[in-house]
Amino acid sequence: MPLPAIPKPLARALGILPAFPASLAFCTAGNLSAWPTLRELDWSEVRGRRFCIRVRDLNLKFHFSVGPRGFVPEVAHSADVTFTATAEDFARLALRLEDPDTLFFNRRLLIEGDTDLGLRVKNMLDGVELETLAHGLPLGLGRVLLALRERAMQPS
Repeated sequence: MPLPAIPKPLARALGILPAFPASLAFCTAGNLSAWPTLRELDWSEVRGRRFCIRVRDLNLKFHFSVGPRGFVPEVAHSADVTFTATAEDFARLALRLEDPDTLFFNRRLLIEGDTDLGLRVKNMLDGVELETLAHGLPLGLGRVLLALRERAMQPS
């Protein structure tokens, strides 16, 4: 079942945001929601490396690095590795509805730059169970995440 599309006016508005405020919002949301669970991973090999997540259909880019206390927004527009996909494909990855390798081999997920770094991060994140991550989310967001996944898995 396809996930709900982002309304076109919202997509256009997001696409004109400057990179740093978008990166700051992305890192803040990630640190509040996912970092409590993700901090348990061994980030030592990727600390200080610069990442970019490019959401192709929304014309959005999030630049960040990983520090001892979580995700750090970056001003620089260069990255050691860039992950590119559509908003729906990133959502399907996050909800574990799609396998990153399948998206990669179908050219729906691009990894550019230091692909070894990108694959290390992908493998680290693959090791985190969605239920574990959902359990650590604040304000009932975990229940919402799991309900959205359950709804998306139902046949249309």
